[in-house]
Amino acid sequence: MKAKDTAGKVELWRTQNERLKQDWACLKCFQEENRQIGLPKPGERRVVFMGNSITARWGQVDSIFFAGKPYFNRGVSGQITAQMLIRFRQDVIDLGPAAVVILGGTNDIAGIGGLVSVETVFGNIVSMAQLAKANGIRVVLCSVLPVFDYACCPGMEPVAKIADLNQRLKAYADKNDVVYLDYFTSMAAENKGMKTSLTSDGVHPNKEGYHIMEPLVDEAINKALKK
Repeated sequence: MKAKDTAGKVELWRTQNERLKQDWACLKCFQEENRQIGLPKPGERRVVFMGNSITARWGQVDSIFFAGKPYFNRGVSGQITAQMLIRFRQDVIDLGPAAVVILGGTNDIAGIGGLVSVETVFGNIVSMAQLAKANGIRVVLCSVLPVFDYACCPGMEPVAKIADLNQRLKAYADKNDVVYLDYFTSMAAENKGMKTSLTSDGVHPNKEGYHIMEPLVDEAINKALKK
Protein backbone atom coordinates (compact mmCIF):
# COMPACT_ATOMS: atom_id res chain seq x y z
CA MET A 1 0.00 0.00 0.00
CA LYS A 2 2.81 2.38 0.86
CA ALA A 3 4.54 1.62 -2.43
CA LYS A 4 1.34 2.42 -4.31
CA ASP A 5 0.93 5.65 -2.36
CA THR A 6 4.50 6.64 -3.16
CA ALA A 7 4.05 5.83 -6.84
CA GLY A 8 0.86 7.87 -6.89
CA LYS A 9 2.59 10.85 -5.33
CA VAL A 10 5.46 10.63 -7.81
CA GLU A 11 3.03 10.55 -10.73
CA LEU A 12 1.11 13.51 -9.29
CA TRP A 13 4.37 15.43 -8.91
CA ARG A 14 5.31 14.65 -12.51
CA THR A 15 1.91 15.80 -13.75
CA GLN A 16 2.06 19.02 -11.74
CA ASN A 17 5.65 19.67 -12.79
CA GLU A 18 4.75 19.27 -16.45
CA ARG A 19 1.78 21.60 -16.02
CA LEU A 20 4.02 24.21 -14.42
CA LYS A 21 6.39 24.04 -17.37
CA GLN A 22 3.55 24.62 -19.83
CA ASP A 23 1.33 26.96 -17.81
CA TRP A 24 3.13 28.30 -14.74
CA ALA A 25 0.25 30.42 -13.45
CA CYS A 26 -2.39 27.84 -14.42
CA LEU A 27 -4.23 30.22 -16.71
CA LYS A 28 -5.89 27.24 -18.36
CA CYS A 29 -7.33 25.97 -15.08
CA PHE A 30 -10.47 28.09 -15.27
CA GLN A 31 -10.43 29.47 -18.82
CA GLU A 32 -13.25 27.31 -20.16
CA GLU A 33 -15.37 27.62 -17.02
CA ASN A 34 -14.94 31.40 -17.06
CA ARG A 35 -16.00 31.50 -20.70
CA GLN A 36 -19.15 29.52 -19.98
CA ILE A 37 -20.06 31.66 -16.97
CA GLY A 38 -19.79 34.95 -18.83
CA LEU A 39 -20.67 38.29 -17.27
CA PRO A 40 -23.08 38.73 -14.34
CA LYS A 41 -26.79 39.02 -14.96
CA PRO A 42 -28.50 42.27 -13.91
CA GLY A 43 -28.62 42.43 -10.13
CA GLU A 44 -26.16 39.56 -9.64
CA ARG A 45 -23.49 40.43 -7.10
CA ARG A 46 -20.78 37.91 -7.62
CA VAL A 47 -17.98 37.22 -5.19
CA VAL A 48 -14.76 35.53 -6.33
CA PHE A 49 -12.56 33.65 -3.87
CA MET A 50 -8.96 33.97 -5.10
CA GLY A 51 -6.42 31.74 -3.43
CA ASN A 52 -4.34 28.59 -3.19
CA SER A 53 -5.16 25.08 -1.94
CA ILE A 54 -6.85 26.41 1.19
CA THR A 55 -9.41 28.03 -1.08
CA ALA A 56 -9.43 25.20 -3.65
CA ARG A 57 -10.15 22.55 -1.00
CA TRP A 58 -12.92 24.58 0.58
CA GLY A 59 -15.46 23.58 -2.04
CA GLN A 60 -14.41 19.94 -1.75
CA VAL A 61 -14.45 19.71 2.03
CA ASP A 62 -17.64 21.73 2.53
CA SER A 63 -19.42 22.18 -0.80
CA ILE A 64 -22.63 23.23 0.95
CA PHE A 65 -21.09 26.60 1.80
CA PHE A 66 -20.86 27.61 -1.87
CA ALA A 67 -24.16 26.07 -2.97
CA GLY A 68 -26.85 28.54 -3.97
CA LYS A 69 -24.61 31.57 -3.52
CA PRO A 70 -23.03 33.77 -6.20
CA TYR A 71 -19.63 32.63 -4.91
CA PHE A 72 -16.96 31.51 -7.39
CA ASN A 73 -13.98 29.50 -6.16
CA ARG A 74 -10.77 30.32 -8.00
CA GLY A 75 -8.27 28.57 -5.76
CA VAL A 76 -5.35 26.68 -7.30
CA SER A 77 -3.37 24.28 -5.13
CA GLY A 78 0.27 25.09 -4.54
CA GLN A 79 0.14 28.62 -5.88
CA ILE A 80 2.27 31.47 -4.64
CA THR A 81 1.05 35.06 -4.80
CA ALA A 82 3.00 35.84 -7.98
CA GLN A 83 1.00 33.15 -9.80
CA MET A 84 -2.25 34.44 -8.34
CA LEU A 85 -1.38 37.94 -9.53
CA ILE A 86 -0.79 36.74 -13.10
CA ARG A 87 -4.22 35.13 -13.34
CA PHE A 88 -6.05 37.82 -11.37
CA ARG A 89 -7.38 39.62 -14.45
CA GLN A 90 -8.67 36.46 -16.08
CA ASP A 91 -10.05 34.73 -13.00
CA VAL A 92 -11.36 37.75 -11.09
CA ILE A 93 -11.68 41.00 -13.03
CA ASP A 94 -13.08 39.46 -16.22
CA LEU A 95 -15.87 37.76 -14.24
CA GLY A 96 -17.23 41.16 -13.22
CA PRO A 97 -17.66 40.45 -9.50
CA ALA A 98 -18.92 42.89 -6.92
CA ALA A 99 -16.27 41.70 -4.47
CA VAL A 100 -13.18 39.52 -4.23
CA VAL A 101 -11.84 37.58 -1.25
CA ILE A 102 -8.05 37.32 -1.45
CA LEU A 103 -6.34 34.64 0.63
CA GLY A 104 -2.72 33.90 -0.19
CA GLY A 105 0.84 34.00 1.05
CA THR A 106 1.33 30.80 3.01
CA ASN A 107 3.00 28.99 0.09
CA ASP A 108 5.39 31.91 -0.38
CA ILE A 109 6.32 31.71 3.30
CA ALA A 110 6.81 27.95 2.95
CA GLY A 111 9.32 28.67 0.19
CA ILE A 112 7.45 26.61 -2.40
CA GLY A 113 8.38 28.99 -5.21
CA GLY A 114 11.78 29.84 -3.77
CA LEU A 115 12.72 32.16 -0.95
CA VAL A 116 11.01 35.55 -1.10
CA SER A 117 10.71 38.38 1.40
CA VAL A 118 7.54 39.19 3.30
CA GLU A 119 7.68 42.59 1.61
CA THR A 120 7.50 40.94 -1.82
CA VAL A 121 4.55 38.76 -0.82
CA PHE A 122 2.78 41.78 0.62
CA GLY A 123 3.42 43.69 -2.60
CA ASN A 124 1.86 40.93 -4.71
CA ILE A 125 -1.26 40.88 -2.57
CA VAL A 126 -1.53 44.68 -2.59
CA SER A 127 -1.19 44.64 -6.38
CA MET A 128 -4.22 42.34 -6.57
CA ALA A 129 -6.16 44.62 -4.26
CA GLN A 130 -5.24 47.65 -6.34
CA LEU A 131 -6.29 45.94 -9.57
CA ALA A 132 -9.62 45.07 -8.00
CA LYS A 133 -10.24 48.58 -6.71
CA ALA A 134 -9.31 50.09 -10.07
CA ASN A 135 -12.07 47.99 -11.60
CA GLY A 136 -14.74 48.85 -9.04
CA ILE A 137 -14.45 45.55 -7.15
CA ARG A 138 -14.72 45.61 -3.36
CA VAL A 139 -11.87 43.85 -1.59
CA VAL A 140 -11.68 41.50 1.37
CA LEU A 141 -8.04 40.91 2.39
CA CYS A 142 -7.63 37.77 4.48
CA SER A 143 -5.01 37.10 7.09
CA VAL A 144 -2.72 34.16 6.47
CA LEU A 145 -3.88 31.21 8.52
CA PRO A 146 -1.70 30.11 11.46
CA VAL A 147 1.11 27.62 10.77
CA PHE A 148 3.76 26.52 13.25
CA ASP A 149 5.73 24.45 10.74
CA TYR A 150 5.19 23.11 7.22
CA ALA A 151 5.33 19.33 6.82
CA CYS A 152 6.36 19.83 3.20
CA CYS A 153 9.04 22.37 4.04
CA PRO A 154 10.18 21.98 7.66
CA GLY A 155 12.34 24.55 9.35
CA MET A 156 10.99 27.64 7.58
CA GLU A 157 10.02 29.20 10.94
CA PRO A 158 6.80 30.74 9.61
CA VAL A 159 5.30 32.12 12.83
CA ALA A 160 7.09 35.49 12.79
CA LYS A 161 6.73 35.85 9.01
CA ILE A 162 2.99 35.21 9.13
CA ALA A 163 2.61 37.74 11.94
CA ASP A 164 4.59 40.31 9.93
CA LEU A 165 2.55 39.77 6.76
CA ASN A 166 -0.77 39.89 8.61
CA GLN A 167 0.24 43.12 10.33
CA ARG A 168 1.10 44.68 6.96
CA LEU A 169 -2.17 43.52 5.40
CA LYS A 170 -4.24 44.93 8.25
CA ALA A 171 -2.41 48.27 8.12
CA TYR A 172 -2.96 48.50 4.36
CA ALA A 173 -6.64 47.62 4.72
CA ASP A 174 -7.18 50.21 7.45
CA LYS A 175 -5.61 52.96 5.32
CA ASN A 176 -7.27 52.07 2.02
CA ASP A 177 -10.93 51.41 2.75
CA VAL A 178 -10.51 47.67 2.39
CA VAL A 179 -12.05 45.01 4.65
CA TYR A 180 -9.48 42.99 6.60
CA LEU A 181 -10.62 39.50 7.54
CA ASP A 182 -8.81 38.07 10.56
CA TYR A 183 -8.98 34.29 10.37
CA PHE A 184 -5.79 33.96 12.40
CA THR A 185 -7.10 34.92 15.83
CA SER A 186 -9.97 32.43 15.78
CA MET A 187 -7.83 29.55 14.53
CA ALA A 188 -4.50 29.95 16.33
CA ALA A 189 -3.28 27.76 19.18
CA GLU A 190 -0.97 28.96 21.95
CA ASN A 191 2.11 28.16 19.87
CA LYS A 192 0.71 30.29 16.99
CA GLY A 193 0.13 27.23 14.85
CA MET A 194 -3.36 26.16 13.86
CA LYS A 195 -5.47 24.48 16.53
CA THR A 196 -5.17 20.72 16.06
CA SER A 197 -8.96 20.34 16.08
CA LEU A 198 -9.21 22.54 12.97
CA THR A 199 -6.61 20.88 10.73
CA SER A 200 -5.26 17.49 9.72
CA ASP A 201 -1.82 18.66 8.60
CA GLY A 202 -1.15 21.95 10.39
CA VAL A 203 -1.74 24.00 7.24
CA HIS A 204 -5.07 23.17 5.62
CA PRO A 205 -8.35 23.50 7.52
CA ASN A 206 -10.54 20.45 7.98
CA LYS A 207 -14.33 20.72 7.91
CA GLU A 208 -14.38 22.14 11.44
CA GLY A 209 -11.78 24.70 10.38
CA TYR A 210 -13.84 25.82 7.41
CA HIS A 211 -16.88 26.08 9.67
CA ILE A 212 -14.93 28.63 11.71
CA MET A 213 -14.02 30.56 8.56
CA GLU A 214 -17.44 30.61 6.89
CA PRO A 215 -19.38 33.01 9.13
CA LEU A 216 -16.32 35.25 9.28
CA VAL A 217 -16.04 35.52 5.50
CA ASP A 218 -19.79 35.98 5.04
CA GLU A 219 -19.68 38.88 7.49
CA ALA A 220 -16.64 40.39 5.76
CA ILE A 221 -18.28 40.11 2.32
CA ASN A 222 -21.45 41.79 3.54
CA LYS A 223 -19.36 44.57 5.06
CA ALA A 224 -17.41 45.04 1.82
CA LEU A 225 -20.55 45.14 -0.32
CA LYS A 226 -21.95 47.94 1.83
CA LYS A 227 -18.94 50.17 1.20
